[in-house]
Amino acid sequence: MARSLVIKVTAGADAPERCNQAFNVAAAALASGVPVSLWLTGEASWFALPGRAKEFALPHAAPLTDLLDAVLAAGRVTLCTQCAARREITVDDVIEGVRIAGAPTFVEEVTAEGVQALVY
Repeated sequence: MARSLVIKVTAGADAPERCNQAFNVAAAALASGVPVSLWLTGEASWFALPGRAKEFALPHAAPLTDLLDAVLAAGRVTLCTQCAARREITVDDVIEGVRIAGAPTFVEEVTAEGVQALVY
């Protein structure tokens, strides 16, 4: 069985380097043929909304919107249920292709055989 990555990003504009690293690793892994599930939690939850990734800027880094588009095209993007609720984000608000799921789904993904979990 091939290995896959589950990447949980907890940082947003509050910690831009850590945030960008998570998205960059996710996109790089997908480009290398590694299956990726990217979880948006904490301040990264805002990137599930249309246009929010375009507002993010980090010098000498790939645009976050490009990285998110790459993950949406070839991987899976999930917004944490509780994080969404705390920010009053609903399924009707998110970018097409983003699902909302909770801790049981996250645990199921990270405990599957051949999975490597990374948290940023």
